[in-house]
Amino acid sequence: MCTAISYLSHDHYFGRNLDLGYGYKETVTITPRRYPFRFRRMQTLSEHYAMIGMATVMDGYPLYYEATNEHGLSMAGLNFPHSARYLSEKIGWDNIASFELIGWVLGQCADTLQARALLEKVRLIDIPFRGDLPPAPLHWMLCDARSSLVAEPAADGLKLYDDPAGVLTNEPPFPYHLYRLADHSHLSSAEAEDGAAYCVGMPAIGLPGDFSSPSRFVRAAFVKSNSVSSGPGAGDVRQFFHILSSVAMPRGSVRLAGGEYDITRYSCCCDTRRGIYYYTTYDNSQIIGVDMGREDLDRDALITYPLMDAPQITIQN
Repeated sequence: MCTAISYLSHDHYFGRNLDLGYGYKETVTITPRRYPFRFRRMQTLSEHYAMIGMATVMDGYPLYYEATNEHGLSMAGLNFPHSARYLSEKIGWDNIASFELIGWVLGQCADTLQARALLEKVRLIDIPFRGDLPPAPLHWMLCDARSSLVAEPAADGLKLYDDPAGVLTNEPPFPYHLYRLADHSHLSSAEAEDGAAYCVGMPAIGLPGDFSSPSRFVRAAFVKSNSVSSGPGAGDVRQFFHILSSVAMPRGSVRLAGGEYDITRYSCCCDTRRGIYYYTTYDNSQIIGVDMGREDLDRDALITYPLMDAPQITIQN
């Protein structure tokens, strides 16, 4: 279970909560321009746009959860377990595996217009990364500072939707989320004007508070659309994490069938103009940043930073 948002304040920011009961040794990963992006059925991208995001690096390959490229185009994959359909290969299409899609799109596209044109030629095929890693059932959110879109793999091909809310969660398919959002269009963050309210916040009564995907979609959209940053730079980044915290999962709130719990393993925020990737983890709420601009982006080897996950608590007295 995850939540991704696009947030335009003084600058543009993109990020997500990753909600899982376990981790895959993910690291903040920078893919420089000359890293050879190899694809199972398409030609290698020997040169491409640089990108930064969270990934599990396996067999030397970055399996990105989400990333932002050097032009500010961002993309995240979210769990879509019941509806995702991957297809067989077909001549005349760009046959791409699900684990390759973020690299394929962010490596070649500078904005959502280019991404849409590229995705219209993509056929997502049913190929695992390796035998013990079957294809993850996903749908994807893409955004730049001007617009957002959602890509969902269906039995008749990849469906592309404009995303005016700038939010994506998990199942069900995106049109349902957007339709249900209209049911809450009457909610407001303003103070009640009729004098009958006995506390602040009452115009938002009815805002969903549970952790289901449809409820998180509505809650994230409401909080984001009413969000007011304290200022540019650090103020925007702090505000972004506050928005994500409104849909975060504390341990114990969502129990899985095996006795484990979904928790927000990490939250991230990418300053898409500057290429700075910020994150917090479940155990470490301090905001940590990795600046892509400080690296040599013309090299051909991946750059990884392990997560700083140890709790950092300060006793003041």
